Amino acid sequence: MAEAEYVFQQAEDRKELERLQAIERVFDPASRRRLLATGLKAGWRCLEVGAGAGSVMRWMSEAVGPTGQVVAVDIAPKFLVPPQPANVEVRQADIRTAPLPPQSFDLAHVRYVLIHLPDFEAALTKILACLKPGGWVVLEEPDFSASRGVTGEVEELESVGKVNQAIKVMYDKLGMDYALGLKLPSLLQGRGLQEMAAETDAVLAPGGSGLAEVMRMSAVQLREKYLATGVVTEQDLDRYGRFAENPKTRAVYYATVAASGRKPA
Repeated sequence: MAEAEYVFQQAEDRKELERLQAIERVFDPASRRRLLATGLKAGWRCLEVGAGAGSVMRWMSEAVGPTGQVVAVDIAPKFLVPPQPANVEVRQADIRTAPLPPQSFDLAHVRYVLIHLPDFEAALTKILACLKPGGWVVLEEPDFSASRGVTGEVEELESVGKVNQAIKVMYDKLGMDYALGLKLPSLLQGRGLQEMAAETDAVLAPGGSGLAEVMRMSAVQLREKYLATGVVTEQDLDRYGRFAENPKTRAVYYATVAASGRKPA
């Protein structure tokens, strides 16, 4: 299996931790709602794939209580520093090859992980194999094809459009799908999952909002990768940063698509 390049792999640790924590502040409320909709309760054994800075992992550990367990699998769990709750186990591993027992989890949660894997189907196969019959999976992935600037100066909006195109080119070069979120419902349906639910969240976000800040931080960390696409200039990226900070601007930075389903009993 070829080693995929995580686009934030070279990010400086402090800045990457800040970005991950910003993502948690923006997206954790919706993730918690979707996880609770599965019936998450005390005693469940849960799998968190790509735990990031660990907020969902720790929240699930409270939800399942001392009789339950949360196993967090992350290829680079450097931000999951001990001590962790007693019912949490952190494993440094690639989900595609992690030695996880089959049919051993009541719930698996994946947020913003599959988009970074050219062979995301292999990861999904492994995740579903780890679920107990009747177990639940909740997937949340971005759809960058929804991105567009809406309100702002003409030159800024042009630069926002170029950055959005650079994101597509960057993912294309890596063999990854920048609109993967759109495929989630079909992926689960094709694998026979039941009681499915799907939704998309395309926020029209003002500059200075949590989502705009997440994308501004991403553009700072991925600046060289964006420039390497040949689509954007230094000036475009500077304008993008100012646009994302200006509360008078509006943009759909991307949509988050969520899909959940239950493994047949």
